[in-house]
Amino acid sequence: MFRVMNRFLSNATNRIDTKGRVSVPAAFRSVLAERDIQELYCFQDFVFPAISVGGLDLLDRFERQIAADDPFSPAANQMSLLIHGGGVFMRLDAEGRLMVTDFIRDFTGITNEVTFVGRADHFQLWQPEAFQALQAHAREERKLVGRRSE
Repeated sequence: MFRVMNRFLSNATNRIDTKGRVSVPAAFRSVLAERDIQELYCFQDFVFPAISVGGLDLLDRFERQIAADDPFSPAANQMSLLIHGGGVFMRLDAEGRLMVTDFIRDFTGITNEVTFVGRADHFQLWQPEAFQALQAHAREERKLVGRRSE
């Protein structure tokens, strides 16, 4: 029997329409529906030139990390700057499209296409060439690690 997966896997590249919207891949929309995610929490990734997208559980996880620390510590303040100051809420429209705003474009360099990248409990929005280059680099690094363990 077919079971809807509840993790974001794989990647797909979609074109941005003339109104600045991009269709979220059907597989990703299925995961959003399975998890009952209505409102998307989007933040500027800490490491990559990508926007990370998930549900409120993603934001809650970061806020628990901050709450576990002294709220006035440099680490808690930095985390808040990243997840609150670098985050926004968004919604898909009725056709499953996401508006590609300046918040997304300025941070990622996205122009007319978006690569959606699954990251298990969330997905990311990438400029296609940047994703391809970093994925190829990661693959080469893993090959080197594999060769060292032989």
